[in-house]
Amino acid sequence: MTPRPGGSFGLACPRPVYAAAAVLLGSFIVGFDTRLFSVGLPDLRGAYGLSFDQGAWLNTFATAPQILIAPAVAWLAATFGVRRLLFWPSLTYAAISLAVPMVHTWELLVTLHVVRALLLGVFIPATIMIIFRNLPIGWWVPALAIYAFRLTFSLNTGPLLIGLYDAHLGWQWIYWQDMILAPIVGLLVRLGTPRERVDVELLRRADWGGMALLGTGWMLIYAALDQGNRLDWFESGLITCLMAGGAVLVVLFFLNELLVRAPWASHKVIAKRNVSLGILIIFAYTATSLSNSQLVPGFLMSVIGLRPEEIGWTVFVTSALPLLVTTPLAVLLLGRLDARLTMLIGFIAFAVAAKLGMGLTTLWAPWTFAPMMLLQSIGQGFTLLAAIVFILASSDPKQATAAAAYIQVVRLGGAETATTLMATFLVHREQLHSYLLGLNMPAGGANTHSALDRLAHAFAGSESSPEALVARGLSSLHAIVGQQANALAYIDGFQMAFCIALAGLVLVALLGRVPAGPLSPHPGRLPAAAPPAPAGGRTAATQFPAK
Repeated sequence: MTPRPGGSFGLACPRPVYAAAAVLLGSFIVGFDTRLFSVGLPDLRGAYGLSFDQGAWLNTFATAPQILIAPAVAWLAATFGVRRLLFWPSLTYAAISLAVPMVHTWELLVTLHVVRALLLGVFIPATIMIIFRNLPIGWWVPALAIYAFRLTFSLNTGPLLIGLYDAHLGWQWIYWQDMILAPIVGLLVRLGTPRERVDVELLRRADWGGMALLGTGWMLIYAALDQGNRLDWFESGLITCLMAGGAVLVVLFFLNELLVRAPWASHKVIAKRNVSLGILIIFAYTATSLSNSQLVPGFLMSVIGLRPEEIGWTVFVTSALPLLVTTPLAVLLLGRLDARLTMLIGFIAFAVAAKLGMGLTTLWAPWTFAPMMLLQSIGQGFTLLAAIVFILASSDPKQATAAAAYIQVVRLGGAETATTLMATFLVHREQLHSYLLGLNMPAGGANTHSALDRLAHAFAGSESSPEALVARGLSSLHAIVGQQANALAYIDGFQMAFCIALAGLVLVALLGRVPAGPLSPHPGRLPAAAPPAPAGGRTAATQFPAK
């Protein structure tokens, strides 16, 4: 299962530049679509006339089905070929994106979002398969950098694009942008990837049960996590059933993989020390990077009261643009230094950024976050790429599709878990700080009366009755206490991000050295040209080199 010298594992790309462009654009479609939908959800609720509950469920229907299909995509690509897997779905995705803004019924809206999410779940795993099956080995790390870059770049560009669409083009372009981009991905795949035969042997040994159990189980858990805060977790019978049902299916999946003759995603792939620690490092990265993607925008919008378009430019300049420097720098470092050093630099940057965030006050404006977001861009550019390269370099090439399945579970399930845990943490800390601040304002206390008098006096020119002035003063005092409680909760959030970054450093310190291979550092290594494909067709389905 070794690659051709200097080449790829499957058929060589006839036009590798087109294939690399397909990886770039396909990755960005997923990143921008997911981020724009989450940031623009309030506008979508208004446009469709949805209640808050309907909007929350629409978000779940638009994201959870991704994890149903994503773990199996690597196997599907190895069996049927990347071209078959991406071309027609990209055209279907474009057609659905065109139709969604024209829909006016709730049932059809949900149906289209579910189908759209299933198609969206194909893009990232399939484009990653282009890297390992069809691109020359020397292109692997730069192509993986595209994947890591699109995730962080789309997170930091989402508020800016939502502001531009809302002010100039209309909310429909949250969907219609994909109507333009998705067919281009299909065309690039058609031009840049080879025509591959169906692998009949893989199809004959298909572990359909394992794929169904893992995908369905994690989809149920994902839905429970997405709705948990709103429905008060295990106080809700629905959340309890979703979580329990998902957990049972995942356990049955592992039992299935132990019993079947040809397991699709054997647990042995994550039994290696470096691989299991690498997966934990990706989760730590996801959690600590929330200081950038969740805490900063959340504070500015929910506490300060700014709209996405008012913070978008600042986030773009201080977080997104620096990635154009930090990501190529990470590629250069990975070609010359141990990936563990690159991860250490990234986690240190995250820790320092979170420490700065712990000095937060309600006087902070968007540009006050600039030093912190610049440091976060270093962490985002260095950590994820190095972790992915390290996991792939440590993996057994014979268990390639299994490794890809678990990476997709971590990508989607880990991100939702980290986001949900942080949101739950913020809610509970805000409630605690509201209570503690309230203890210092007893009813009838001198300080409380003094504050109410000052606030009521501020409305004295409005010709309101004395009772109305007191009510407005009381409402203002309540808002001030709520704002301060939220600010303290976000400070606690940055403190949690700091602790997770330190935990990431400990995990990196526990990693062992990776075996020598094409993903280990080689000073001066340059991308190798792909040689002509052999007459016998593609090689066995795998992603990683034999070591």
